[in-house]
Formats: sequence, C-alpha cells, structure tokens
Amino acid sequence: MGAAVAVAGVGAILALAGSDSPLRGPFTLFFLLAAPATAVGTALRGLQPWPRTVVSVAGAITIDLLIAQGMLAVHRWSVTGGILAVTVISSLVLLLVQVRRQRRRTARRRA
Repeated sequence: MGAAVAVAGVGAILALAGSDSPLRGPFTLFFLLAAPATAVGTALRGLQPWPRTVVSVAGAITIDLLIAQGMLAVHRWSVTGGILAVTVISSLVLLLVQVRRQRRRTARRRA
C-alpha cells in the first residue's frame, strides 16, 4: 500500500512539475486511476473485495472522464488542471466518507 501511494504521489508531482522523466507518463496514469479508485473504494466498504474493486476502478474511470469532458466543454483543458481536479475530487470524497463515519460513531456512543 505504501509503495502504491509513493508511486501515485511521484506521478502527481512529476506531472505538476512538468518533468521530462520517462516515468512521468506511467506514474501519472497510475495516479489518475489510483486516487479516485481509492476514494470510491473507501466509500463502498460494505461490499465484498472483488465487486468493490470492479466498482471502484469503474468509478475512477468515470470520474476521470467526467473531469476531462467538463474541462473540454468549457475550453479549459490542461494537464495541471486535470491533475488538480482529480486530486480535489478524490480528497473531497475521502473527507466526506470520514465525516460520515465520525457521525455514525458519535450516534452509536450516544445511544
């Protein structure tokens, strides 16, 4: 898990920095799939592992395509903007999942 986070982080940093490294493409692609897939997979914790994996990868592809389509529709396409949009949306999904879990824990403690 730690290696995956490191590879995804390096991919995002290489893309944002505009590096000419040959690892930029594969690492950035890994980030674009792993970040939203992790966020969606975390939200679907109640599913079995195999269906959760399939749904989270499909969700990641959907999020990436919707971001790209939205950016193209408003004529604001950029690699940096896409990376930042994926990062923000994935972070928001993870944050919302954590807030929802905290509320459930608080409700259980009160009951």
